[in-house]
Amino acid sequence: MSGRVDSDPGPEIPEAEAEVTEEAEVTEETEAEVTEEEGAEATDETEAEVAEMEEDARRARWTAAGTGALLTLAGLAAALLRLTRSVTALVPAAYAGGAAVCALAAVLGSRGRTRRALWLLIAGVMVMALGDQFD
Repeated sequence: MSGRVDSDPGPEIPEAEAEVTEEAEVTEETEAEVTEEEGAEATDETEAEVAEMEEDARRARWTAAGTGALLTLAGLAAALLRLTRSVTALVPAAYAGGAAVCALAAVLGSRGRTRRALWLLIAGVMVMALGDQFD
């Protein structure tokens, strides 16, 4: 309505209320069906998200354990190579110490403590780098 006095008043209110009531009943039935379908889809999506998160956690554990084992072997090999040369005892000890820290990181990573394993891997490589500076 435009608000003018000479405008058409439109349909009577009782007819409009009857139509609204019928539409409301149809809408409630449709909403119930949609809600059931959305509930089933939400459950499927939730299960998919959980499965994806579990896969990510598994991948992180394998990565932390594998990287820790690899760095442990590299540190031990470097310590053995430095032992055969004439250097101070601090150099092979630093490599062996860094390798031990990386081995601990590999164990923690395989048990699911990936964040701590990451920090220990960083610390182990830093100890090995410090040993290289003494060389």
